[in-house]
Amino acid sequence: MTVLTASRLPLPLWRRGKVREVYEVDDTRLLLVASDRVSAFDVVMAEPVPRKGAVLTQLSAFWFRMLGHLGPHHFLTADAGEIVREIPRLAPHHDELAGRAMLVSRAAPVAFECVIRGFISGSAWVEYRTSGTLADQRLPPGLSESERFPAPVFSPATKAESGHDENVTEAAMAAVLGEQRTEELKARSLALFQAGSAHAESRGIIIADTKFEFGVSAADEVLLIDEVLTPDSSRFWPKDRYAPGRAQPSFDKQPLRDYLTGIKSQGGWNGNAPPPPLPPEVVAATSARYLEAFRLITGAPLPEYA
Repeated sequence: MTVLTASRLPLPLWRRGKVREVYEVDDTRLLLVASDRVSAFDVVMAEPVPRKGAVLTQLSAFWFRMLGHLGPHHFLTADAGEIVREIPRLAPHHDELAGRAMLVSRAAPVAFECVIRGFISGSAWVEYRTSGTLADQRLPPGLSESERFPAPVFSPATKAESGHDENVTEAAMAAVLGEQRTEELKARSLALFQAGSAHAESRGIIIADTKFEFGVSAADEVLLIDEVLTPDSSRFWPKDRYAPGRAQPSFDKQPLRDYLTGIKSQGGWNGNAPPPPLPPEVVAATSARYLEAFRLITGAPLPEYA
């Protein structure tokens, strides 16, 4: 499979993110193309991670199909052959699209990420360790790092085009969206997390936390959008190595983060662009993590796309 750092298709480019290009197909559909770009500490690396884009796309497609009974979503197809039949001008780009492109329905994105935390880790642990709170809301005392919450916690965040997202309270979200829509998004997010987590744990992966994104269709229907329960949008831990009271190994960019943290601690990088070059073994180890997460969750290896 060809490594893709950026797609350039004969469609209007709607936006380019850290990982994806989003193209306008027509008034009702968009095309999402996941590249093999990888970011860490909010900086996009110069070296791509082979097959990463296909993992993100095909794992999301798996979840859209599995969790579709929990509410409507924007997913139409992630099959390059079907996409080319729908958009004939893309025929010369079939191989570039294979595995990594997703045709979706348009929806106006909701201005908050719906984060669900099953365990206390990451930014939540940092805040809790300092003040005993999450988004300034008091949490139960005496929690250990990586401990499972008594029940999953709904923890919305603002979206940031660059830099870090910011945790906010449910009340702050309701002040913008209204209480009814906030409750709808919370209930959808918790149901998706619980169903997805149950499946993942049966396959040997703990989903410590994740973010869901939603959009509103022209008919005012709330759709699940973007990527779903991937190593980029979630914190995946190997179940057989889980032990509370410490940071956990993970199925995502851990080899990359570990390498960059070491470089930073030695004064070799200030954390800003441009990033340091990545050794081939770090790139290979990161790719292997993504592929293993896909295999465990879906029960099959990622197909060898052209």
